[in-house]
Amino acid sequence: MGRPSQLVAPIRVVLADDHTMMCRTLRQVLQSGQGVDVIAEAVDLPAVMTHVGRHVPHVLVLDLRLSNGSSIEMIRRLRAQFPETQVVVLTMEENPLFARHAIDAGAIGFVVKDRADTDLLTAVRLAARGEAYVSPRIASGLGALDSATNRDGLTERETEVARMIALGHTSAETAGQLHLSRRTVETHRARILSKLGFKTRAELVQFALQRHLIGP
Repeated sequence: MGRPSQLVAPIRVVLADDHTMMCRTLRQVLQSGQGVDVIAEAVDLPAVMTHVGRHVPHVLVLDLRLSNGSSIEMIRRLRAQFPETQVVVLTMEENPLFARHAIDAGAIGFVVKDRADTDLLTAVRLAARGEAYVSPRIASGLGALDSATNRDGLTERETEVARMIALGHTSAETAGQLHLSRRTVETHRARILSKLGFKTRAELVQFALQRHLIGP
């Protein structure tokens, strides 16, 4: 459970990103806001666990692509062991499926890196009050993903594969972007067509347009 909706001052933040220049920029963004204090920085997942355990910050800002483990699994562990610490994910990945996985694991915020200068401080302040924030560009895709998943009987993974296919990606390209094998993508594709009663990609494109999984 999140902390009640109340002001926390100062907001103590652990910042986890393995790029030195990016970390410096993110620190400047966060500390430009009154009442925010970056108390530690981590460059990999073991260091994240060490710093959170030592400092128990109000908020952890976590790069989704850190090395030496799975960031999604790390979020689950942190939320179980340190429920006082909220997690805001920071990533260059705009795939709404990644946002869904991070949120399901326990993240309260999801910010796209190229929007960090405008979104990150807001996300951290809300997180410190136990309130969620998702960058608007991701929020719209996340809503469409959830809507399609709930309405049409597709799993989240099948919905995302359907979106990739509708966008014109090959099975190999889809596999690479979703970190799946080509055979798994082709199995998902067959199940998607079967569940929806489609035979062609054109029908899948029309479905994706109607469900707002892709733009017109």
